[in-house]
Amino acid sequence: MSLLPVAEAQARLLALLPLLATEPVALRDAAGRWAAEPLAALRTQPASDLSAMDGYAIRHADLPGPWRVVGESAAGHRFDGAITAGDAVRIFTGAAMPSGADCVLVQEEARRDGAVLTLAGDGPRGPGGNVRRRGLDFSCGDPLVAVGEQLTPQLLGLAAVAGHAQVEVRRRVCVAVAATGDELVAPGSDLGPDQLPESNGVMLSAMLAALPVDIVDLGILPDRLEVMVEAFAGIDADMLVTTGGASVGDHDLICPALTAAGAEIDFWRIALRPGKPMLAGRMRDTVVLGLPGNPVSAFVTAHLFVLPMVRALGGAAMPWPTPVPAVAGSALPANGDRLDYMRATLADGVATPADAQDSSMLRTLARAQCLIVRQPHAPPMAKGERVDILPIA
Repeated sequence: MSLLPVAEAQARLLALLPLLATEPVALRDAAGRWAAEPLAALRTQPASDLSAMDGYAIRHADLPGPWRVVGESAAGHRFDGAITAGDAVRIFTGAAMPSGADCVLVQEEARRDGAVLTLAGDGPRGPGGNVRRRGLDFSCGDPLVAVGEQLTPQLLGLAAVAGHAQVEVRRRVCVAVAATGDELVAPGSDLGPDQLPESNGVMLSAMLAALPVDIVDLGILPDRLEVMVEAFAGIDADMLVTTGGASVGDHDLICPALTAAGAEIDFWRIALRPGKPMLAGRMRDTVVLGLPGNPVSAFVTAHLFVLPMVRALGGAAMPWPTPVPAVAGSALPANGDRLDYMRATLADGVATPADAQDSSMLRTLARAQCLIVRQPHAPPMAKGERVDILPIA
């Protein structure tokens, strides 16, 4: 069986995804979600001309003064009258400009004696000086947030000041996670001579924690076909992610168990290092991803497939991790026929690969800040040449 290129596997997996329903969410609860509908401004900001400085609202034509102070304008408490020739209004940052005024004399350039104001500097350069014009930020009806755009704190602040109290997003993604293997026990348990603490479930849950996900923990499933089939057949989730048992050994039961539970396998084995034995398919309305059991392979395939699929289900327009440039911190050998992701440290834009890249070595992964991306059949590379990396820390 030929290996499926990573890009094709990602595209085929994307085509398996269902379209989740949308729901209105209050702005305070929408951080990290993706907009399911465009947001346009419901108001103009600022709604009127505002002072950008503390000082005095005047007419520029009246420079160099003097002026008589006829009132005060503060944020939320505007001066209701209009100024005429020779008038000035004490004004504070963010306050509405009085009718008739066209600039602000900053207080550092003004001298006041009772109601008499005189110039003590150069004054504003022209009409509009030190004034934030109406609509400077945006006008009513302006598009502000596009469909699929992630709602950052900045965008949520923008939505709030634009008049919105809530935003329409895709509902939270439900992800079921299962580890498989007779050798696995819960972290912290007493170990027998052939047992190993289960780590992939902990790692996957931590990777998903920053996303709008509800996790269903199926725990550790033993290498018994009937137990796996029963667990998978009862799944009610948007995604099922398993680790281990996805290869071709006698105890690798994920593929037959999923098939027996009603799944249709779309692809299995991809041209990727580490992570070749990953499989994907669909079981009724649930997208299924079978990740390798080796921790590094599980991490890399989760980074390339699980997290992007959750983002896509959540409505992200750009769900894929994006490579960025760096400089190789050491020479790299020629690559084989699989897309390779090498664990590396990153300092000042220099990516230095770990000496050992075995897919079982979690300590090396834990100390890595990025993955160096090596294309299939890439030639040898000298230290200092440009490389593409995926930041992971």
